[in-house]
Amino acid sequence: MSDTPENSKTSWWRRLSSGLKRTSSSIGTALTEFISKRKLDRAMLDEIEDVLLRADLGTEVATRISDAVGEGRYDKMISAGDVKEIVAAEVEKVLAPVAKPLVIDAARKPFVVLVVGVNGSGKTTTIGKLSARYAAEGHKVMMAAGDTFRAAAIEQLKVWGERTGTPVVAGAQGSDSASLAFNALTTAKEQARDVLLIDTAGRLQNRTELMSELEKVVRVIKKVDDTAPHAVLLVLDATVGQNALSQVEAFTKTAGVTGLVMTKLDGTARGGILVAIAAKHKLPVHFIGVGEGVEDLAPFTARDFAQAIAGTEAT
Repeated sequence: MSDTPENSKTSWWRRLSSGLKRTSSSIGTALTEFISKRKLDRAMLDEIEDVLLRADLGTEVATRISDAVGEGRYDKMISAGDVKEIVAAEVEKVLAPVAKPLVIDAARKPFVVLVVGVNGSGKTTTIGKLSARYAAEGHKVMMAAGDTFRAAAIEQLKVWGERTGTPVVAGAQGSDSASLAFNALTTAKEQARDVLLIDTAGRLQNRTELMSELEKVVRVIKKVDDTAPHAVLLVLDATVGQNALSQVEAFTKTAGVTGLVMTKLDGTARGGILVAIAAKHKLPVHFIGVGEGVEDLAPFTARDFAQAIAGTEAT
């Protein structure tokens, strides 16, 4: 099969749909169980709302969808398929305003992207994929191995650097991450790099001393360029569910998060939480990742995500 844009889109949809299978199956199975052979009433709407809450869509969105299902349909038969279509439509309405690309401002050279998140969320892999994307687009990219706590993270970024032809500024394990960020930005300026991607150590959002270190990285970057970082990406692990909400709050307060990347949308993902985050925080969602390959990180599309969550067919 030739790799036409249509085939690529179909392949991406299959991977996204598979990645959100846990959520769409939980919604679909529950809806089928209690909707068949019943007319719509208040009790059914309450059950629909409960299903959506268990899928991590959040109270605001669950209520919104329940209200949409009930509108003009009381005492009428309704199918699980009908409800799924409404779920997809309402989720898309929530996600459409936040589905925004990450635009590299050519007037900012280098355009500094600071990548933050908790341990194991996929930050380093995401930076590697972004470097491949931006290099392929013709940007002169540099990466900074700011996760100085983990030797594996430093080595992983160097591998991505070799793979993408991108220089990596790195120090010894245990070295000061703020100093490394300072040196990386200084070097990127000297070399007239277009984009600088800075990795940071994974840190729990409730550890004050670790969040203070992240604040220091941001302060030091501003000493080199007071407009930087120009984007602060929070990488969220789609398998963590409700915990992602507190991560968004803490990292936004500490580092001024400007956009989100959701990774690990595999069969165990609880992707509904992204809908609750969008409804509450209104932060741009730039990318989602469904696997380890470069092609498994793609720009976020509200309709595709909404339909994958609801278990409806892509249109």
